[in-house]
Amino acid sequence: MGRIVVISTGGTIASRWTGSGFAAEADGREVMATAPLPEGIAVEVVDLFSVNSPRLTTAHQLTLLRTVHEVLADPAVDGIVVTHGTDTLEESAFLVDLHHHDARSVVFTGSQLPMGSTEGDGPGNLYDALLTAATTRGLGVLIAFAGRVHAARGTMKTQAVALDAFADPSRELLGKVGFGKVTVLRQPQRPQALALPAMPELPPRVDMVMHHADGDPVLLNAAVAAGARGIVLVGTGAGNATPEIVEAVREAVSRGVLVALTTRVPAGPVTEIYTHGGAVDLVAAGAVPTGTLRAGQARIAVLSALLSSDSPVEQARVLRASLSEEDPVLVDA
Repeated sequence: MGRIVVISTGGTIASRWTGSGFAAEADGREVMATAPLPEGIAVEVVDLFSVNSPRLTTAHQLTLLRTVHEVLADPAVDGIVVTHGTDTLEESAFLVDLHHHDARSVVFTGSQLPMGSTEGDGPGNLYDALLTAATTRGLGVLIAFAGRVHAARGTMKTQAVALDAFADPSRELLGKVGFGKVTVLRQPQRPQALALPAMPELPPRVDMVMHHADGDPVLLNAAVAAGARGIVLVGTGAGNATPEIVEAVREAVSRGVLVALTTRVPAGPVTEIYTHGGAVDLVAAGAVPTGTLRAGQARIAVLSALLSSDSPVEQARVLRASLSEEDPVLVDA
């Protein structure tokens, strides 16, 4: 079935007990030694870094993105598996997906239980990810976890500790793994892949601000004052806030800040229904609605848009294009 490169980045799947808690300390070869290999697969390991995923920075994620592209520059590679901590896996996977133009699959996986745990989920997840990377094409970046296969776009961590940790609350399951076979249930729709960004000396600051009862513009204005070049506003309902926050968004956009609008509701799209501070007014003030993407992935979309150009107008155009799901990318298998 082929040659698969495993890029190891740490996370629970690489974690050991340290005396007071678990920490990512194992390298990729140690992680690979825990899992059986699907028949016919040869594995090579790239030890990129080993950190708990809440500690990941934009620099880490851009390094991972570039490493994926470097690995896929070898036509003899049949696919990639990325082992990753679950806390920010949805962000890294979406970043790679936004810039992925290859038919070969890049499959993220990890675990909820650390190395050596009785009935640990890491070995099974890794086996499924290897099988998925070796046998699927043209699906973009995927997440293999708990016997399920998810498209990177829209998938989020929905369970803090349960083993079936990931789902896309707004869409049907993409696929499943069982009896040594990957069954694909639907074709994901993906916009045109973005160009690979440069590695900036100082990545742009992108902050998140959540609305709530009694919410005011203080934190949004503080983010602008702190130098944020992008802000994700997490609204209520279908993407709503207040007239005061609308004015703060308008002012931020006038200063060249890229503002995206998502919602704290788990499922469904941001929708322009309400005025008096609702999504109608926020979009009119310059906020870009993110559809069914939630805060973590909306932030990644803003980051990629900021890295694409120095022009605020072009950044907003790229952000809107990266959010479109109307025209799927067609990649020859």
